[in-house]
Amino acid sequence: MQQFNEFLIYIDQFLGSAFYFVPLLLGTGLFFTIYLRFPQIRYFNFALKVVRGKFDKKDDEGDTSHFQALTTALSGTVGTGNIAGVAFAIHLGGPAALFWMLVTAMVGMTTKFVEVTLSHKYREKISDGTMSGGPMYFMKNGDFRLFGNKVSLKWVGILFAFATVLSSFGTGNLPQINSISNSMLASFGIHKMITGGVLAILLGAVIIGGIKRIAKITEKLVPFMAVIYIFGAFSVIIFNYENIIPSFISIFSELFSGSAAVGGFLGASVSYAISRGVNRGLYSNEAGQGSAPIAHASAKTNEPVSEGLVAILEPFIDTIIICTITGLVLLSSGVWSEKHQNTFAQADLVLLDRLYLEEDQDDVKILFDYLNGNNSINKFNGQVNVENGTLLNNISIIHARSIAEDVIIYDNSMNRFTGKMNIIDGKLQENLIVEGKSLVHSAPLTALAFDKGFLGNYGNYIVSIGLLLFAFSTAIAWSYYGDRAMTYLFGAGSVVYYRIVYVIGFFIASFADTTVIWNVSLITIALMTVPNLIGLLWLRKEVKSTVKDYWVNFKKEWPNERTPE
Repeated sequence: MQQFNEFLIYIDQFLGSAFYFVPLLLGTGLFFTIYLRFPQIRYFNFALKVVRGKFDKKDDEGDTSHFQALTTALSGTVGTGNIAGVAFAIHLGGPAALFWMLVTAMVGMTTKFVEVTLSHKYREKISDGTMSGGPMYFMKNGDFRLFGNKVSLKWVGILFAFATVLSSFGTGNLPQINSISNSMLASFGIHKMITGGVLAILLGAVIIGGIKRIAKITEKLVPFMAVIYIFGAFSVIIFNYENIIPSFISIFSELFSGSAAVGGFLGASVSYAISRGVNRGLYSNEAGQGSAPIAHASAKTNEPVSEGLVAILEPFIDTIIICTITGLVLLSSGVWSEKHQNTFAQADLVLLDRLYLEEDQDDVKILFDYLNGNNSINKFNGQVNVENGTLLNNISIIHARSIAEDVIIYDNSMNRFTGKMNIIDGKLQENLIVEGKSLVHSAPLTALAFDKGFLGNYGNYIVSIGLLLFAFSTAIAWSYYGDRAMTYLFGAGSVVYYRIVYVIGFFIASFADTTVIWNVSLITIALMTVPNLIGLLWLRKEVKSTVKDYWVNFKKEWPNERTPE
């Protein structure tokens, strides 16, 4: 498993963590923001009218209302990214990572507008009478020109559809149930397999009904879960009111200097904060990934731009509102930089060749450079002597990007281990249980933060319930994205087999390694995003003309309505 995790990290260096990914993602959103004259600002109020159904027509083709399409897409984005993803970003990049999440969301509002408009324009009615759309359809049918000659990007659409199937597992399936099961175990002591088994059965019962059943569930579930989560979050923020302003300051104060070491946090470079903030921002709102257009393609409207307008609201709700609230909970409570008792994930565990001290600034500098990818470090090779669970060698253990403390080694029966541990290149080779104090990340960190409010130790129940609802709804939405991609690739008959594998994978991931699952999600996100963004940029002129035609026609049909144009 460790070798597989290292392989995933290696692959990600050429995808989501590559030098071109952040400029491509933010650059595309920024380009369209300027090219279309800030539609996320100019069209925002009008988008609210559209989603309320003010301009709906009875004879429009589609399977869901604007609101149902929005909540289905939101159910796909409002998930572990809002609870676990924000915590992971701050854990990796410090408070400044939250700023880059918000930047990603702001330009992502325009990206969502563009990708949904194009995908809706080229959607198709398939054999079962439902609508099917997404970037694979505009890649297949769009008017792509190269030196004046029409070219086909059908093969890119096929690549995107394959990536969507993979990402339905890496984004919408595996990390969602993994976060749920970890949270339910921590809060209620429910075994991971029980959580996974029960929810897998419920998931299968929901997704077999297709988009109409999914839409009916998400339009009720999304508002309900948002209210519960926001209530719990503000119980923490208000309780720690004296830290609200310092928390805001910390988000912006280290943008161009990198986050300094504080508590157990060993610091993060500017580039690392940007990379992790953008990546987690994309994971949270999926702007540019091409997933949301698949949900919006089902909406009842013959005007592609009107559905694009609805999509503007997604990153605003998902990231600018909910992720900011989560970030303030983490920062104001202070838990993000504190070490907590936890069981160490072996994939996130490294044994170093000597003792490093947080009080020694030279040691901190060496570890800072290592953790931010600026240099290598000498790792332990050989055998470590352990007596009654305690390490006898004078070495340090790095876990969750922090120096571990009070480390105890147990065997699989939870008895204190005595003997020798074999270590190769810093990695433990035996199947032993390692516990101690270190930084934590993802959902467990957010759960700890929610305990620092008016609700006391009951606060983490809000996280558990919120995570259960958020993540389960995400898994539902992504099953639909995957089955539309399977329909595109292999026809409607392939969907039933996909759904079976999807439910089985959902169950297995409930008790798999967290670190590995998050790294899978990083790769699958990039595999969808890159071809989608290239396609959007290629069709930029068509986007602009489509938007222009929409407003011309709208003014003719609704002459008494004020428009942003």
